[in-house]
Amino acid sequence: MDPVSEHLNFPEAEEQVLEYWEKIKAFETCLKNSEGRPTYTFYDGPPFATGLPHYGHILAGTIKDTVTRFFSQKGYHVPRRFGWDCHGLPIEFEIEKELGIKTKEQILEYGIPNYNAKCRSIVMKYSDEWKKVVTRLGRWIDMDNNYKTMDTDFMESVWAVFKKLWDNDHVYRGVKVMPYSTGCTTPLSNFEAGMNYKDVSDPELYVTFQSVDDANLSYIAWTTTPWTLPSNLALCVHPDLIYVRIEISETGKHHIVMKDRLNALFPVPKKKKKAPLPYKIIEEFKGEELKGKRYEPLFDCFKDHEGAFQIITGTYVKSDSGTGVVHQAPGFGEEDYKAALAAGVITKDGNIPCPVDESGRFTEEVKEYKGIFVKDADLEITKRLKGEGKIFKSGRITHSYPFCWRSESPLLYKAVPCWFVKVEEIKEKLLENNLKTKWVPEFVQTKRFHNWLKDAHDWAISRSRYWGTPLPIWVSDDMEERIVVGSVEELYELSGVRVTDLHRENIDHITIPSKQGKGDLHRVPDVFDCWFESGSMPYAQAHYPFENKDNFENCFPADFVAEGIDQTRGWFYTLLVISTLLFDKPAFKNLIANGLVLAEDRRKMSKRLRNYPAPDLIINQYGSDALRMYLINSPVVRGETLCFKESGVHGVIRDMLLPWFNAYRFLVQNVQEYETKTESKFTPDLSMAIKSENVMDKWILAALQTLVAFSNTELEAYRLYTVLPRLVEFIEQLTNWYVRLNRNRLRGNTDCSNDHLTALNTLFEVLLTTTKTLAPFTPFFTEHVYQNLRKCLPESEDSVHFTEYPKPNLDAVNEEIEASVSIMQSIIELGRCARERRKIAHRQPLDEILVFLQNSEDERKLAPVMQYLYDELNVKRIVFSNDTSLLSYVPSPVFTVLGKKLGKQMKSVAAAIKSLSQEQLADFLKNGKIVVCEHELGTDEILVSRSFVGDAEIYEPSNDSDLANHPSVSIALNVQLTPELIKEGVIRHIVNRIQRLRKESGILVSDDIDVYYNTVSPLLDLLQENTDLISKRIGKNFSPLSRKTEDTTPVGTGNYVCAPEASSLYPETEVTFEIIKHN
Repeated sequence: MDPVSEHLNFPEAEEQVLEYWEKIKAFETCLKNSEGRPTYTFYDGPPFATGLPHYGHILAGTIKDTVTRFFSQKGYHVPRRFGWDCHGLPIEFEIEKELGIKTKEQILEYGIPNYNAKCRSIVMKYSDEWKKVVTRLGRWIDMDNNYKTMDTDFMESVWAVFKKLWDNDHVYRGVKVMPYSTGCTTPLSNFEAGMNYKDVSDPELYVTFQSVDDANLSYIAWTTTPWTLPSNLALCVHPDLIYVRIEISETGKHHIVMKDRLNALFPVPKKKKKAPLPYKIIEEFKGEELKGKRYEPLFDCFKDHEGAFQIITGTYVKSDSGTGVVHQAPGFGEEDYKAALAAGVITKDGNIPCPVDESGRFTEEVKEYKGIFVKDADLEITKRLKGEGKIFKSGRITHSYPFCWRSESPLLYKAVPCWFVKVEEIKEKLLENNLKTKWVPEFVQTKRFHNWLKDAHDWAISRSRYWGTPLPIWVSDDMEERIVVGSVEELYELSGVRVTDLHRENIDHITIPSKQGKGDLHRVPDVFDCWFESGSMPYAQAHYPFENKDNFENCFPADFVAEGIDQTRGWFYTLLVISTLLFDKPAFKNLIANGLVLAEDRRKMSKRLRNYPAPDLIINQYGSDALRMYLINSPVVRGETLCFKESGVHGVIRDMLLPWFNAYRFLVQNVQEYETKTESKFTPDLSMAIKSENVMDKWILAALQTLVAFSNTELEAYRLYTVLPRLVEFIEQLTNWYVRLNRNRLRGNTDCSNDHLTALNTLFEVLLTTTKTLAPFTPFFTEHVYQNLRKCLPESEDSVHFTEYPKPNLDAVNEEIEASVSIMQSIIELGRCARERRKIAHRQPLDEILVFLQNSEDERKLAPVMQYLYDELNVKRIVFSNDTSLLSYVPSPVFTVLGKKLGKQMKSVAAAIKSLSQEQLADFLKNGKIVVCEHELGTDEILVSRSFVGDAEIYEPSNDSDLANHPSVSIALNVQLTPELIKEGVIRHIVNRIQRLRKESGILVSDDIDVYYNTVSPLLDLLQENTDLISKRIGKNFSPLSRKTEDTTPVGTGNYVCAPEASSLYPETEVTFEIIKHN
């Protein structure tokens, strides 16, 4: 293996890996090598290339790459193809900003051919930047053989999908109140309308509608959209709820409202609770009794509308807002439309007042406000009604309101003619197919997505736009004859015109002769909602059913998809709807929905606010692996929100990559040392590691198998968020426990040469397997390490990503050893905590430690690791004590848990818990349960703290916080220091200072050096007495400075001042060191 430098620049190393992948054509080779294996199908949701990739894209791309790399290593053929969303509002909106176009008339004047040519020119605006970022992140995906939603093959497949839906009677044309974007002059689907809610302040009016039958009576209705009042046709009340006729004390006027809403109309201040009410109730009755009552129209715009201006009933009217009398403008409200239709105020094929144009401005029908944007007319309408005395009360209300996700304009709800896919009639099938899929996290599927499907509406798939896939519907002038075209060839057969591009400018002029003698049929002017295109992506990317039919059907549904949680109402939804309609099955088997990435200040990432670091800066400073691991190891993979912190990315390097690198570097150093000493090449031998009798070798190999088994299980279940914490924990175990406790063996500083080789083989096997296991997560660093490790192997794959994902080696599984080491670690960590509380250095030997084990069997399990315990605890004696007189158990009821369970019995049970005997509590700690007052209670309901009752001057015991982390062990550390213990501590400190000085001076293990010291008595006497011991521990000569020859120059100098606990023997004593290196 090549030597490894002391420091690694991770971004530079990643650039070198990219060069290597390019050299060997790694992704292409991986796909070629896997041909013939079972196919793992992955669908990549298409992004727009009109914007630069952000952390949301990077997160989703990292998840996709991690999963597909894993299944590739699992032996599957995993094609990965990038796609581009090219049509729709995002593109059109950019062009309209550039051209200064705002209205439909301006677009038509500019010309659809020119408009679409302009759109086409910017579609791939940032594609090069995307490719650069995707590649730099280490994502393996085919971006050259990509699919584009604007390609003729893709659009033709969309036509084929639509024709299949049409032929199966899943499509209809109707008028529906839809969320409408005035900024983009098109209706939106319900799921688009739900993508961008904002809190806004709107006018709040309580409007009086004068009764026709009684000059002193009016109905009070509440609205937050004054602009809809000119289109009012009815007032709606709940038929079963109670309404009242009230008389206003001050004016004598009568009004009708819902009884439950009186407090909202006449709120009583807290300080005036006893004040008389400003009204009195004259009469009470059910809303049904008001049905058919008539009132005067507020405006003259639609005064001649037949059947209008009457009270109608509807059960949708609520008692928790407004007045219980709902103003009805059927052209601008979905519930208004349904209620008015049911009451006969409007008819499906009749005229529905909707006096607002595509840009949201009043038309000629509302002459007084013609040309004014409706939201801007609110003030004028309010002013007029106040002047006429028709406002009972007014104010402002802050509420959540939908905005266009693209233009940021407030949405209007507006009756528009549209083409719909029938979704409501397949709700049950959608819910059934949803259950056939597996989502991570599960709650998104069972709660959020399930609820969305349960309330799904028919899907408006047509858009009154220009740059998109045209609806392939040709109709007669009376709309009675309709033909849907499903392919380019079919269009040629029907029209005699062959086309190579299906955009509007190429087909709008094409006519189809009528078969019913109605002249020529013309295409409807609409295009598809771009969500219909992305939902058709599984079929259209493969040009199905025109090509790849067998291959597609064999690989459908996809094994895996992943996008942000916001796609529950977007891509995930449209995929399921279309696949259910076509094949009655979901389009995917497994799905990961990630949460949102916000800035560190918890706000949306904003270039204007500069509240986040640019992705390229993070990658250039820390590397892609660190960014990938930070994202994957965060709550965002569980569908939660992540507030991005640069410090978190740096933390991955500090806590994960650097320790891993140091373990790898330590292996390489010692392999090279072994090869130098033995003059032979190191060839890894797994059997030697497996047969090792060393308990720590057995432990780390067993822990490795547990990790490998866990990683396989969790990754196959798509729970990425559970794997990395375990991987991080394993790296910590490897570096802080295995390597640290086996340094002498790994360096060959033991009497048995075979032990040296066994330790090296063990560490090599662990690092190689860990590298393969982590390869899907950190593709760069694992490749960097693997390329050096493989130089020891007689045969190897050219890339770690070509290797098989590790499986547990059953010969190395050893649960008992893992348990033994776990108990050992608990005791060691408790000993460290006790030392820290008494401020006693770890290198200072102590006399004894008392160990109290909850399970008596654990003492037997510790037999193989006793030497490690002595070394790590640095004590003369370890005493496993059964002396219960030294410990006192103190029980505490967990009231928050028990209260819900026991209710009124809580008090008596709590008293009984506190009176439990020491024997009962010891038994409870052992078994984890106990019966108290006929209730079986567990460890989540009773907390037991251990209190050491021995001599606190002599012993430092473990405390309650220690117990939380190590519930089965307690210790008491003897902290008394004798002169002999102090002297041993000084020797250990001096050895450590010399070793650190060697490292600081850049001296290698293999360098030939001498160490010289200089001090005064009594410390000089101690060093002279222990010269041989110190020499053995540092592995070099250790001599007084007086023996150094004059012609030598030190390569390192340093000093050591005795620790505070040694000051009684060696007050203010210092020793200096010089290191001389021999060539």
